[in-house]
Amino acid sequence: MNQRVLVLNLDYSPISVCSVQRAFLLIYLNKAQLLNEIEGKEIRSVNSTYPMPAVIKLNRYINIPYRSVELSRQNIFKRDNFQCQYCGTNSNLTLDHVIPSSKGGKNSWTNLVTACKSCNTRKGHHEPSEVDMKLAREPFRPSFILFLRDFSGFGDNTWEPYLKVGA
Repeated sequence: MNQRVLVLNLDYSPISVCSVQRAFLLIYLNKAQLLNEIEGKEIRSVNSTYPMPAVIKLNRYINIPYRSVELSRQNIFKRDNFQCQYCGTNSNLTLDHVIPSSKGGKNSWTNLVTACKSCNTRKGHHEPSEVDMKLAREPFRPSFILFLRDFSGFGDNTWEPYLKVGA
């Protein structure tokens, strides 16, 4: 039961991801309703069987302020698919400032990328263009919905209708 469940607010906006156990408890206590289940899987008790939730919707609206993805080492790695953005390897990874700190580069989503130690050393205190290195893709700040959909690692096809970026 290491599956994850998408939690939607009363207005169907995604607010969280939780464990199957927590989702089942919310449904059982009538605090949420089941919208989608995981096909072919169920939760069993001594006397009953219940569908395993994939998406639930809360029964009352929870006011949540603007949600953003926290800037962290692990989230940068997730965004970059655990690959060096210069050579594509996935071993000996570290973070690299595209514009080096020594030249005023900040710790931000648009200035930090995943790099292997070898490429990071080769780039040194230069910008990529100065040492003839190219990024696989430009660094970007993921939205909360995009992060849930693409980087949580627990996505399910049943989540897709609820995680539209423009929604």
